[in-house]
Parts: sequence; C-alpha cells; structure tokens
Amino acid sequence: MLSWSWNQSWKARSAWLAILSFALATHAGAQSPPHDGRTDVSPVRGIERDERARPKPGPRPSREGVRTIDGSENNPNDPEMGAAETPLLRIMAPDYGDGISTMAGADREGARAISNAVAAQDESIPNPLGASSYLWQWGQFLDHDIDLTDGVDPPELEPIAVPTGDAWFDPDGDGDAEITFNRSIYDEATGTDLDNPREQINEITAWIDASNVYGSDAERAEALRTMDGTGRLATSDGDYLPYNVDGHANAGGPDPSLYLAGDVRANEQIGLTAMHTLFVREHNRLAARIAERHPEWSGDEIYEKARQLVGAEMQVITYREFLPALLGPGAMPPYRGYDPQVDGRIANLFSSAAYRFGHSALPDTLLRLDAEGNEIAEGHLPLRNAFFAPYRMAEGGMAPLLRGLAAQPAQRVDSQIIDDVRNFLFGEPGAGGFDLAALNIQRGRDHGLPSYNDVRAAFGFDRTEDFAQVTQDPETQARLAAVYSSPDEIDLWVGGLAEDPVPGSHVGPLFQAILVEQFDSLRAADRFWYTRVLTRKERERVESLRLADVIRLNTEIRDEIPNDVFRVEAAGRLVGPPRR
Repeated sequence: MLSWSWNQSWKARSAWLAILSFALATHAGAQSPPHDGRTDVSPVRGIERDERARPKPGPRPSREGVRTIDGSENNPNDPEMGAAETPLLRIMAPDYGDGISTMAGADREGARAISNAVAAQDESIPNPLGASSYLWQWGQFLDHDIDLTDGVDPPELEPIAVPTGDAWFDPDGDGDAEITFNRSIYDEATGTDLDNPREQINEITAWIDASNVYGSDAERAEALRTMDGTGRLATSDGDYLPYNVDGHANAGGPDPSLYLAGDVRANEQIGLTAMHTLFVREHNRLAARIAERHPEWSGDEIYEKARQLVGAEMQVITYREFLPALLGPGAMPPYRGYDPQVDGRIANLFSSAAYRFGHSALPDTLLRLDAEGNEIAEGHLPLRNAFFAPYRMAEGGMAPLLRGLAAQPAQRVDSQIIDDVRNFLFGEPGAGGFDLAALNIQRGRDHGLPSYNDVRAAFGFDRTEDFAQVTQDPETQARLAAVYSSPDEIDLWVGGLAEDPVPGSHVGPLFQAILVEQFDSLRAADRFWYTRVLTRKERERVESLRLADVIRLNTEIRDEIPNDVFRVEAAGRLVGPPRR
C-alpha cells in the first residue's frame, strides 16, 4: 500500500510543498529519526512549529515611512489588512460541498486521475515567447514574499485516491494506493455555518515588502540580523545564507544543515536559495553604503533604510520586468496612486489557482554555466536533485545557477507539467514522491474554489459550453473530455491553464484577469509603495536597476548575462558594467 502513515514517517518526508511554491522534495539521503510522539504538523512541508500563539508584532519602526515587520498598520482604516496570520480574500463566494467547509468537487474525478489524463508531459515544450527560467524563478521568489498557507494542525487528512494500476503510484495494481493530503490552515472562527464559511489563513505579509528576505514576525526578523550596529543581515561562510542552528520553523524541519531566511521555504530548491542569497547580499551592500553616508545612524536606522530599498527594488523588478514578461507589455494598468479603499489582501483564487501557473513553466534540469556559457565541471542539475539540497551551493557557487536561469527557456505555460514534480515531487513514487498537479487540484477543492466556468462568469467572460471553447488545441480538448463530462466540472487551476494564451502573454484570459486584478490591488492598496516613501534620488536609483544589475552587483557575473534576464532571446548581447 502506497498511502503513508503520517504519524510514523513525517520526518522522513520532511521536504514538503503546497504551492507555487514551485519546487520541492526531500533532501537526498535523509534518514528518518524515530517518531517523537508530538502532534504532527504541516503534512505539506514538514515545518516544525512550537506551541506559541501567533507571533507578537515587533517594535514600531523608528523611521517614518518604514513598514511594520508583520505587515500590519498599512491601511489606516483596517490595520490588519495584509498582515501576517490573517485570512485570504474571497473575491467570490466559496463552493464547499456543504457550503461551509467540506471539500468541493465531490462528484468530479479524483485529482490524480485528472493529473494523469490532463497534466502528463512527455517531452520538453519551451515557451514560444522567449522567456527565460527567471519567469518561474522570480515568480516563486515573489510568491514567497506574499503568501503562505500551510497545513492545519492537527492534520485534517483528505487523501488523494490513486487509480488502480497507476504506472507510478500503483504499479502492482493493488488498488489501495493514496497520496496523503492535509487541508490548509484556516481561521478557527470560520466554517461554522452557511453565513460563515471556512476561510484559509495567509501566514506571511501580503505586501511586496521583501518579507521573504526579512521575515514576517519579530523573532525571525531579529534572528536574521547581525545586531552589531551595522544594520546588516547575518551570513555564513562564503557570504551565503546563515544556517538554521537555533531550530527556527523551516520547511524541511529544524535541520541545522538547512539555511535560514525570511521565508521558511528558502531551501525548497537551490535556484530559489540562490535568489534568497542574492537579496541578502544586496541588503548588506546597501547597508554598507548607507553607513558610509550616514555615520551618525544607528544599526536599526541603517537596517530599516536598506530594508525599504530592497523592498522597493522587488516592486520595481516585479512591475517593470516580471509582469510585462509574463502578461505582455501594457497588460497592467498604470499606477493611479494610493487608494485606501482598495483591499490589498491576497485573493484565494490567486494564491490557490492562478498564481500556480509557474508549476507548468518548470524545466526538468537546472542549467549551471560558467562565464563562457559552458556547463560547469559538476554538471547541470536535475530538478529532482535540487530539492532541499543547500550543500549543492558548494558545487561551483551560485553564479552558475544564476547564469543558467538567464540562458534556459522556461517551459510553455499550459496544462502539462514535467515528471520531476508530477511523479517525483518529494522523492521516488511510493517512497516520498508526490504529484504537484494533483496537489493543486486537491488544494483548490480544499479551499472551496468555484469551478472554472463559475469564475469565468464572475470575471465577465462567457461560460464555455464545450471543450472547444476552452482551447483550440484538439489534444487538450480530448484530455479534458476524458475526465470531465462538461466544462462546468473543470477545476479552476486546470481550466485556467488549458486556455489559449492571450497574444503576447503566457496565460489565458481568465488567469490574466485574476493576475492583473491582484497585482493592481497590491500596488494601489499599499500606503508604503516605493514612489510614496522614497526621495526623488532614491526613486531614480531604484528605477534604474534591473534584476541583472542586482546580480552583477552581488556576484562575479558581468556581461555574460543580458540586461533583460527574463528573456533568453536577449542572451549574448554585450552589456556595460553594473551600475553602482
């Protein structure tokens, strides 16, 4: 039997992931410690948490215009808007089985059966727009800045049935295999009746504030600092992330060989770890410059100013590079200024479906390139071997990974997903392996997401009456028809990815609409948006930076990457020295 006894083996499968969170698996060679009898938590990521109540907010920032660490007090009318440990936003009513809290889609095919029929990918399918792997890598890094919804404690299991004879998960045809699935953490004051349905929690700040670098609670934020008056963030030998030697909550468990970062998922795959390292270095570079220019400032003042600037850089990269590369130029409306009436929370439709587009863009191998564009001696890295493996940072450093992301095309965003995350997520099938497509489908049902057609109607699109109206691709039509009796049954994540992309965009019209609404709201609702809090010179400086410049300023990489690292078509273009 391939279902897992969670109480017996949760630490052996400690590397878990819920979302885009885009990648994920157990660290090679990990051994299972004996079960310690504690209440099992987070069957999605194996995050060990203590029994503390919600982390208390830290001290108020000492400088005007600087955010709280937990994201609170942004909106003057709703101080909890966008704060850590508050509910996700419902754009439309949930579609729970009982209208209150039970899983949606009880009459639909099982999530693994749908994954087998619709999401199986047999060959590499590069995207047609020339987007590099920074499309999904920045997408994951950004995702871990704005949302995290972990598993409920104690576990509320809703296992995913595996079809009898499944080639990967039931090869012997026993017919009793399951994929373990724990439901998401939710506000315990909800889910009581039809007027108060279950609402899931966002455990981190919703704002684009670099909380993935700094943390979303005071304890983690302090643990990441040197606290020596320099305003710097802590690092380990080689200027890498610090190790989690004090046992803070971490995906993969409290293993001291794993890194510690502002977000618990920093070790999920080594490309993500490189991005975290890059922005810790960027903070420290800025802190040194600030200290030089303001020798009278305290360590806290230096830290807060550097944190403000790093958050601003993330906003600029997201809106000036990432979103145009993802959605096409002109898809996002212009910034219209701060509006306290806009709700800046992360929408459930966004975090649990639309923003999981990136799972389709993942390659099966991470390229590792030297300055001449050649494969390094240690070789390229299969994605399934990159999960929870920070020790691989010693294999040539992080520069080969950052070069590889710029040179490698992302996979086409569609309803198909590579085997490394569809059959080998967290390890080998039957020995830790999971199916990310099935998890996404089951997660949408767990959150009570309405069906694909219902969400289309809510966003002003016509309902699709046959599969040919979902997509013009005959193969995808046939795949959908094999497991859904009509378009009205299609799960949101599946239908959104199946749509033909908007010209110039990687996603179809429905996911594009959800993404545009979310990112427009995040910007409009943010009282600390960079154009409002930075000086004119600071704004000009931040707006002049591209992600390529941040990379060049903090690594040995120079002109071997293009100015626009989000597009492989620009690769090979000679560029000038990094701005300083």
